[in-house]
Amino acid sequence: MITTTIEQSGMQLSPGHDDPAWLAAWWAEFPGRRLNTPEPDVIIQTALKERPRFIVLDARPVSGLEHWTATAIGVCARLKRDAYTGIVPVLLIVPPSAFVDAFSAGADEVLRGDVDGAEAVARLSAMLRRSDRDTDVHPSTRLPGAREISAELERRVASGEKFAACYADLDHFKEFNDRYGYHHGDEVIRLLARILHDVIKGLCGGEGFVGHIGGDDFLCTIPLAAVPRVCDEIVHVFDELIPWQYSEQDRRVGYFFGKDRRGQLHRVPLMTLSVGVVTNQRRHFTRAIEVSELATEMKSYAKTLPGSVWAVDRRRDEGAPTTADGSTEHERLVRESARMSGGAS
Repeated sequence: MITTTIEQSGMQLSPGHDDPAWLAAWWAEFPGRRLNTPEPDVIIQTALKERPRFIVLDARPVSGLEHWTATAIGVCARLKRDAYTGIVPVLLIVPPSAFVDAFSAGADEVLRGDVDGAEAVARLSAMLRRSDRDTDVHPSTRLPGAREISAELERRVASGEKFAACYADLDHFKEFNDRYGYHHGDEVIRLLARILHDVIKGLCGGEGFVGHIGGDDFLCTIPLAAVPRVCDEIVHVFDELIPWQYSEQDRRVGYFFGKDRRGQLHRVPLMTLSVGVVTNQRRHFTRAIEVSELATEMKSYAKTLPGSVWAVDRRRDEGAPTTADGSTEHERLVRESARMSGGAS
């Protein structure tokens, strides 16, 4: 299941003068809670407790507060130094002479006090879009995360177009991690991300999407007609490249010895890839969660089959699996798995 929540609260540091007209209008339409304070420490402490959607720091000079601009810029620097608040987008409103200092402090956007209102709103909106994109990507693969995956599935469902959702997951990845360490494990994750991205973008162009759920789990969407070409190529390229992630000895024999949960030694084969595929060819989806749950089910089924394999759910909404030759869906998938794994068909 893929679920996300977005914190809808905003904060503003202001010494008391009137907001620019564009900012006042923005706040009037903002759907969440707003905290407006002249106290820098309140901004810091509240941000640490709540991590707001964004922060506006009004650093325009104020009569009677000689160092106000430097103080406000210093608040930005403190926020950006902290790992928890550093991802919160910060907008600084400054005099022209403070532009360099504001960006050096880590501000995500910097505006002049007399900036055109339409430009200011456009820049603030762009800052928030960048923040959404950057905070919803996996730090290792830089692929879209859960929120973007959900949005992509919702878009596909709403469009009515025929599509496939492909849930890719590694087999024996934990054992590889235990033997070779997390650094090499991350390299494998990045390799899989690159394979998925390059194959899907190469064969589907802008009609393909690749997202990283987390760990070794990926979810991709492609046009229905592209399923055989894309999945065959993904599995083929993966099986060609993955042996080179192992030592020469492990690669030569095709396995290594690892310990199970009871501490008993057993043979661990080289990693394989399982891809569960669900389409709306025979099913009618109304929500993204229906797609993600069924894709998860098909991924789990694919993992019961030998070797690197992709398994397509061909059941109808009524739940009865059907194939052209009258065989069961399980039998068809086993044959397809054997073919893609290099076995007899």
